[in-house]
Amino acid sequence: MVAWGNAWLAGHVGLDEAADHVEAAGGPVVAGDVPLRKYLANLRVDGLRELRLALPAPGDPLGLSGPPSFNSAAVDIGQAAIAVTGDQNIGLLPLPDQRGSSYVGVRLEVHGSGPVRHDLPSLAEAERDLSDAMRSATEALTSVDGPVGDRPGRLGRRGGELAPGYPARAHRVSTLATRLATVLRLADDRGLTTGQVAARGEALRELDRAVRRALVAAHHAIFEPVRNQ
Repeated sequence: MVAWGNAWLAGHVGLDEAADHVEAAGGPVVAGDVPLRKYLANLRVDGLRELRLALPAPGDPLGLSGPPSFNSAAVDIGQAAIAVTGDQNIGLLPLPDQRGSSYVGVRLEVHGSGPVRHDLPSLAEAERDLSDAMRSATEALTSVDGPVGDRPGRLGRRGGELAPGYPARAHRVSTLATRLATVLRLADDRGLTTGQVAARGEALRELDRAVRRALVAAHHAIFEPVRNQ
């Protein structure tokens, strides 16, 4: 929603196209009882300028700026979107929306949100941090044998695509970060010693942090000044 919503706000796609892509991924989306198209159109009238992605984790409220109730709920879910408007920012939490046996969609729970955070990484910084974290994790894990949970060859080759209007670098960073996020989800500590678990856990935590920062930066990159890609 953040990627396609920002592409719409930047004039690269129409509202219908953006909403169609969002709902193709997760089913119908409503905010309260308002369908996604109408909700976004209403936000635009109210001064919506951009959508920001938050990918927080316990101890790392990445992309969040309060209030505490919204932060806590977003950390529990692991993701949120921030609608940046002229007067007051709005926090959106995606929750499953199941009605009966056949309707499956997403309900956006609406909260008040604090001001935009300005300490988030640029795309270049996030890409550099991701490369450093990959290198450090590789070095730390070379001496730690153990199951990964699946074979790399079976991992999906696609994922992390953004929307029209995003720079090539953002697409590249988002795709790599999404693939690494899949590896992190498949990591398995079974069969490791206590020392091996500790060594691998620290390396994976640093990689997880870099992956989340890279995804956030990539989704905001459509509004960054154009630089060499």
